[in-house]
Amino acid sequence: MNSLIILSSLITPGIGLIFWTTLVFLLLIFLLGKYAWKPILGAIKTREKNIEESLAKAESALNDMRELQANNEKILAKAREERDSLLKEARETKESIISEAKSKAQKDADRIMASARDQIINEKNAAVSELKNQVASLSIEIAEKILRSDLSTDEKQKALVSNLMKDVNLN
Repeated sequence: MNSLIILSSLITPGIGLIFWTTLVFLLLIFLLGKYAWKPILGAIKTREKNIEESLAKAESALNDMRELQANNEKILAKAREERDSLLKEARETKESIISEAKSKAQKDADRIMASARDQIINEKNAAVSELKNQVASLSIEIAEKILRSDLSTDEKQKALVSNLMKDVNLN
């Protein structure tokens, strides 16, 4: 039983303890209310205000971004049109340049071919003339050698003349 009494004395608080506990609790609430809750509530209100301002700024930025995106799309469409126009113009210029280059190349090729033909004809004529001169020179040398050997005696000269007379038959 002794232990029950000790336990019950521990479980049931005394009036002095209740009074001081209540007094300390009320003092703590007063001090917290005066010094802590006002700054905490002020900080919370400031934070709420900052969050609301940030949300408003974010909404404004979102609207600005939508406007910029619409403007960008317009600019991109215009840039595409300009690009297409420039590409078309470039293609036309390219085709014109290619056509002019082909025409000029054809004219140059024709001129070069005509010049080459003329040069070939000139060289051919020169070669034929040179060949004729060489053949004539060789023929004269051969004839001279033949005549010297064949006409060295009187009998050979007479035989040659008679052979030539037979070949040259006047009909």
